[in-house]
Amino acid sequence: MARRKTGRDVHGWLVVDKPAGITSNAVVNKVRWAFGAKKAGHAGTLDPEATGVLAVALGEATKTVPYITDALKAYRFTVKLGEATNTDDAEGEVIATSDARPTDTEIAEALHAFTGEIMQVPPKFSAVKIDGERAYKLARDDEDFEIAARPLWVDSLEMVARPDADHVTLEMVCGKGGYVRAIARDLGEALGCLGHVIELRRTWSGPFDAEDGVSMDLVEELAKSPDLDDYLRPLEDGLDDLPELKATAEGATRLRHGNPGMVIASDVDYGDEAWASFEGKAVAVGTYRAGELHPSRVFNQ
Repeated sequence: MARRKTGRDVHGWLVVDKPAGITSNAVVNKVRWAFGAKKAGHAGTLDPEATGVLAVALGEATKTVPYITDALKAYRFTVKLGEATNTDDAEGEVIATSDARPTDTEIAEALHAFTGEIMQVPPKFSAVKIDGERAYKLARDDEDFEIAARPLWVDSLEMVARPDADHVTLEMVCGKGGYVRAIARDLGEALGCLGHVIELRRTWSGPFDAEDGVSMDLVEELAKSPDLDDYLRPLEDGLDDLPELKATAEGATRLRHGNPGMVIASDVDYGDEAWASFEGKAVAVGTYRAGELHPSRVFNQ
């Protein structure tokens, strides 16, 4: 018999402005404890030393995580030029150096090759699986292995500051599965000067902005208190990129039981993915077909 989950039924999103020095999973565990929630998850890992938006889903909102994971995300990061590390960030060991330093113009021109649909090889110190093993575990054991390149959509990549000859600050907007560390590594190689990330911040992720994020200090201060619920954002925010359809009362009942339900017609085309609401609450996500939504996910909130 499966063990029954304990905790209260709380549904929605908490946007955390993650500090450096803590893993994404540790943030999720702390948030789940603070709310006393049965279930929690996050929409996109940040490296331990990275800061910024970590969107934590609670309860039924965990069913909307894929829509935030697939959404565009923005990063601001600083690259140290002249050094390559084995982790592609400042946590690793320096494995090569270069005296070359590119000009601002050379950097700006090189960035064009990293926009649009690109192929990216994830860092060896990453959670990518190689024959069932995490790459970072193999790397720690000095195993010899290769990671296959994978496609990444980079919407934009711009230089926003050049503090000195050894550093450049960039802003990137990209799709799912992007590794900022790999961008820094590959840009350094393309410029002939090497490079690695020394500072990284996710400024927004889908509909969630770092400026609206709560601190972990506040989460701990308000833990187990009703006041913490005031910072919870609705489950529906996770469906921001999908069109909304209004369900009829009968349609909502059918949808909640996993059956096709009647929705009020809109400009959604046949076969489009959409979500249905009733009395302001999300009922289901599914495919629109001739006046009905055929559910793929049902919400019980």
